Amino acid sequence: MLMSNTARAARLHYMANGFRVLAPGDHVVCAVSGERIPLDALRYWSVERQEPYASAERAAEAIHGK
Repeated sequence: MLMSNTARAARLHYMANGFRVLAPGDHVVCAVSGERIPLDALRYWSVERQEPYASAERAAEAIHGK
């Protein structure tokens, strides 16, 4: 039987120009909003904090506060 990554959160290592998958999955969870972000839609993250964000606005909230 093939294993599916559907509904499983991936674990990633965030780098300046991309990310590396450490544990397979189909999404990550935004560190600010808790929103699920499909890996193919992931565009914003913090290398320093090693956390993903659902949008540029959420990234700004995490870095600069609300």
